[in-house]
Amino acid sequence: MKGVMRTFSLLQDYIVPYISVLMAKLGDKLVTVSKNPSKPHFNHYLFESICIAIRATCKANPEAVDTFELGFFPPFQEILQLDVQEFIPYIFQILSLLLEIHTHSIPQPYMELFGHLLTPVLWERPGNIPPLVRLLQGFIEKGARQIAQDKIPDGLLGVFQKLNASKTNDHQGFYILSSLVENVPSEVLQPQIKQIFLLLFQRLSSSKTTKYIKSLIVFFSVYAIKFGGSVLIQLIDSIQAKMFGMVLEKVFIAEVQKVGGRTERKICAVGLTKILTETPEMLTTYQQFWTPLLQALIAVFELPEDDSTPDCEHFIDVEDTPGYQTAYSQLLFAGKKEFNDPLAGAVADPKIYLAQRLGTLSAAHPAKLGPMIRTGLPAEAATFLENYIQAAGVKIS
Repeated sequence: MKGVMRTFSLLQDYIVPYISVLMAKLGDKLVTVSKNPSKPHFNHYLFESICIAIRATCKANPEAVDTFELGFFPPFQEILQLDVQEFIPYIFQILSLLLEIHTHSIPQPYMELFGHLLTPVLWERPGNIPPLVRLLQGFIEKGARQIAQDKIPDGLLGVFQKLNASKTNDHQGFYILSSLVENVPSEVLQPQIKQIFLLLFQRLSSSKTTKYIKSLIVFFSVYAIKFGGSVLIQLIDSIQAKMFGMVLEKVFIAEVQKVGGRTERKICAVGLTKILTETPEMLTTYQQFWTPLLQALIAVFELPEDDSTPDCEHFIDVEDTPGYQTAYSQLLFAGKKEFNDPLAGAVADPKIYLAQRLGTLSAAHPAKLGPMIRTGLPAEAATFLENYIQAAGVKIS
């Protein structure tokens, strides 16, 4: 099977004229091995071969995805019904690949599967979690109104709550949350968002880790970008009066330097810029934090990531997973779901964006920002900021 995979990988779109025959053979082989999945390497290469066939064919003709769904949905459904644990993570990866090729609404066969994906037993198996999260993100991104017509499904919130409570998988919960914020209409999201934030702060209070704080900062930034800094402040302060001040001091200012990843740091930079420059509360109620937050943002631009962790986090917790557990095997040709950049095409250079937004804010508040910057920023940070301002061609008074 490894030879078949390598041949497919080498030939790419040259296999397209023969795809109907190849699909039938791959489908027959999948049905056969699913009855006795005793050769893990053979099985892995079989699924990789299916992924290559899908990618090569749909690259030239995206509408061909329907043909693959007709051919592979029956054996996939049988495998899911029979609970062939060794194959289920692979099935979820291929379903994600197929769903992501669609450009419009979610086809009905996927919608019929959606409720099953929220079944708690599936989330008890560690090997299922990464591909399931990717698949749920696909559902949210392709058909938010189909799966959340009036409210976020309770089962989906239950999945988030389970992931949020796990030190191992909490970042996966934030992937789902970010997809919800980016894709679900505000009127659908708002009735349940306060309860979600309560869960976030409860976890932060009871079991804080560096990984969790980094994920939280990125999520808050996504929320500020989508809905505005004032909405974020009002939501947090509705949980406890002046609570956003603590978030600024203990989370954003103290920990943002630990956020890693180019896209994640860009999201934080734009999110902090929006909080600094588009949020009236930052020049009134929370003015004392304005300059320290600006300094923290400049540090994100100019200093390397702070990858330090407390000594107590050097020991990895092994969560209870009784019984046999299938490991997660990433399919290379299924494509890994990268962290989505909600700013692609919108913000090219976050430094210039900061300078431009400061220029706009300064024009609205003459003679206010200049003194705050001169008296509050250290000399080195002020020099960096001046370079941004000059490059953007704006003035701060």
